Amino acid sequence: MKKVLIGALLLGTSSLAMAEAPGGPSCGWGNMVFKGQSGMGPHFLASITNGTSGNATFGMTTGTNGCSVSGTLSYGGKAMVNLSAIMDEFIEDAANGQGEAMTAMAVSMGVQPEDRAAFAQAVHTNFDSIFPTADVTAEQVYSSIVDVMKADARLAKYVS
Repeated sequence: MKKVLIGALLLGTSSLAMAEAPGGPSCGWGNMVFKGQSGMGPHFLASITNGTSGNATFGMTTGTNGCSVSGTLSYGGKAMVNLSAIMDEFIEDAANGQGEAMTAMAVSMGVQPEDRAAFAQAVHTNFDSIFPTADVTAEQVYSSIVDVMKADARLAKYVS
């Protein structure tokens, strides 16, 4: 359970760095102060400014500070869990159809709690196509999982 909570926490914090900013790309005083700048430094400082003062949250609720909640949030980054670091555990969980590595992978892919059993079952059922050889790479496994999810009506909503 502790690993799931840590995974959820990391997922939440990583979305700050990789998703379009909640409230829109120009939301909050930090974005106003660092307007026109690019790179890690200004983005980080704008995020800190918005996070410590709570002005982006205020802006989203009041429609001020350049904030809007009409847009759709997205995530363009990689899966948060480094699959190659937990590959052995994930293979075992995929063979069994359940386990902590399986849950961590589902959480990192954004699978909601009500669909995690379906995710585990889909990975378990498609074990041979996800792990076709003993030397399959983490990238190949991830790609195969995405393909399996796209083919599953319940899980397709989690992959593009």
